[in-house]
Amino acid sequence: MNATDVDPLSLAIAPPPDETPAERAAREFAEAEALRISNEIDEQIRKERENEKKKKRPVKLLLLGQSESGKTATLKNFQLTYAKREWIAERNNWRAVIFLNLVRNVNYILDILNREMAAASLPSPEYIGSSDESSDDINSSKPRLKFKEKHRLLKLRLGPLRRIQTDLERRFGATAIEPQSTTVTTAAPFGSEGPESSRRTLNEFSINSRNGWKSAFEKLRAMRAAARAEGNDNALRKLQETDDEIADVIAGCRDDMNAIWEDSTVREMLSRGKTRIEDSAGFFLNDVERIAVSNYEPTDDDVIRARLRTLGVQEYKFIFEHGRTAGQEWRLYDVGGARSSRAAWWPYFDDGTFNPTIPPVYALNYFLSCFDEKLAEDRRVNRLEDSFLLWRSVCDCKLLSRTQLILFLNKCDLLQAKLQRGVRIRDSVPSFGDRRNDISTATRYFQQHFKEILRQSSPVQRPFFVHLTSVIDTRSTAVTLGAVEESILRDHLRRADLM
Repeated sequence: MNATDVDPLSLAIAPPPDETPAERAAREFAEAEALRISNEIDEQIRKERENEKKKKRPVKLLLLGQSESGKTATLKNFQLTYAKREWIAERNNWRAVIFLNLVRNVNYILDILNREMAAASLPSPEYIGSSDESSDDINSSKPRLKFKEKHRLLKLRLGPLRRIQTDLERRFGATAIEPQSTTVTTAAPFGSEGPESSRRTLNEFSINSRNGWKSAFEKLRAMRAAARAEGNDNALRKLQETDDEIADVIAGCRDDMNAIWEDSTVREMLSRGKTRIEDSAGFFLNDVERIAVSNYEPTDDDVIRARLRTLGVQEYKFIFEHGRTAGQEWRLYDVGGARSSRAAWWPYFDDGTFNPTIPPVYALNYFLSCFDEKLAEDRRVNRLEDSFLLWRSVCDCKLLSRTQLILFLNKCDLLQAKLQRGVRIRDSVPSFGDRRNDISTATRYFQQHFKEILRQSSPVQRPFFVHLTSVIDTRSTAVTLGAVEESILRDHLRRADLM
């Protein structure tokens, strides 16, 4: 036989020529056992594939809307309502975030106070107590603000909170750069990245990751787990000492934080600058007595109100523990809402990104109290007008013509408070006319406007689902989410021809 005709594989698996009967029996037994295990693995893979085909497809919900419209708070309400065990497991991780929010509230006031006290020391009889750019229309007849020695002492005693803010931000990761101006001139720059802003400034602390706060918290857990695994008692002790020091410094500043927030001169200073920090997300100065203590533990409401901005698109997976879809996986996608961030929405509008049979549901968040406010990234644009333009663009998008749209008109509590302070809608929205300036009339007017935009802009007729919400009110929001879950379930059943 020619050497080239010999199969090397056959030679490799051939039994030894001098194999004894006992060795042959052992070899055949081992081969049979290996074949049995291989067949079991193949059968297990086949069953897993069959189960995967039978498994309920996850419900996918995209949360769209302007920046600060309450998208992340809506997402947290879903977790609180339907994934309570996971919520409880994560709740204490928000303690550091709430501390960060609180010290940011104080440092924001201190920044304004420093600027105003410096301006007040100038020899200008026309000084009225506001160097804020947004306050150029303030009545110039107001008397000069009189800052006293106590204000200088408050600034000194609250100085350590600067370092606490830096330490907390460093703990969560590098500060992201957020555009404060943009050359994007459209409300819906879908499909194009848009030119980069030429002016970028450090804005609020943020987390830039695919899994948002979960990645931020995982980083903290990993640090502690690594120290325990290595038996590094010094590292663990240092982490705990840092936690204790932050809590102790904040607790030590409790009385001064209360004093600066309750000070009548500081309140007048903020009022003249048209600064309503109490209406912003992550505001906790009204809860200083409860939060600024060494043994503070966050409540559910605290977590809902906590502010930790994320950039890009974040995916969150929850297994619903109860409700009509108990046991089913929900995937919620939270997106950046600034104009310069909306180009990133486009890939998620393609049905092929998800499931061509059952496309995702899109929940759009807008807040009605913004009718007299400007976009942070473009001070020429009214927030409410941007909301209408964005809603029109989403309704008009042909890629979304088969999807269910759910509209959340959020922050109704802030709208009511603003109207009760005497702010008139018609001054900012001329089409509102001489209607009654109350919450019921305003919400009816805005709902009708959004409904008409859907009717005019949608490529196909579809129902108008709208919910008036205040997402920091967890009880009423839970009821709303129950209705949303029912609506989404019915839509999925209909698309699967089960209704």
